[in-house]
Amino acid sequence: MERVAKFLQEAGTYYLATVDGDQPRVRPFGTAHIFEGKLYIQTGKVKDVSKQLHANPKAEICAFKGGEWVRVAGELVEDDRIEARQSMLDAYPNLKNMYAADDGNTEVFYLKDATATFSSFTKEPEVVKF
Repeated sequence: MERVAKFLQEAGTYYLATVDGDQPRVRPFGTAHIFEGKLYIQTGKVKDVSKQLHANPKAEICAFKGGEWVRVAGELVEDDRIEARQSMLDAYPNLKNMYAADDGNTEVFYLKDATATFSSFTKEPEVVKF
């Protein structure tokens, strides 16, 4: 899991895919943070991605850097504790311009039953589960 978080952080931008009815939806994200032994992402409750994750928590993340990429499939589970939200905001202080841990909008999710596949054009894929 630490390797996945490091890859996502170093890539800077990753893409999160969700399902909206029968339509896939993909958008750029930038938050990847380990809190209490789980890998978290952050969004706002007012966004469509939040509504999609609450309707169907299955999601996939994809990031590319330096000729390698990682795909992470799993379930995103909301952690509604203020401590989890604050930890994310402390890890990404630039978010504090738009979010606060107690604003009623900030939302964090952790990956559950995740499978990460590290790939490149030159090596065999490597699978990590967490």
